[in-house]
Amino acid sequence: MNERSQVSNQDQQAQTDQIEQAVQAMSNGKGDQILQDFEAFRSYLAKRIEMAQGLGFGDEQLAVIAQKVAGYLAEHEEPRNSEEYLLRELWKVGTEAEQHKLAHMLVKLAQSAH
Repeated sequence: MNERSQVSNQDQQAQTDQIEQAVQAMSNGKGDQILQDFEAFRSYLAKRIEMAQGLGFGDEQLAVIAQKVAGYLAEHEEPRNSEEYLLRELWKVGTEAEQHKLAHMLVKLAQSAH
């Protein structure tokens, strides 16, 4: 690995860590409002994905982040509507590989919101 890609990987890891912190902060702030309505949640995700793409994140990196977000939400948040309930149940029964594929699909779903 050359120096440039090592620096890039370190920068993206730091950004991933910041995203995780932001997800955890959702519980304390606008999270209730965002998670209350599925369309609001989808729109929120679409904006965040657009921002991450602007920072140079690719589809695989977005899926990894989506997987972390979904895992956090499945563990720490109660579903507030039937769509979120279904997503949580799918998440809970899926293997790690299936969860990763579901994360890719969630990214696509959010991207189709715009």
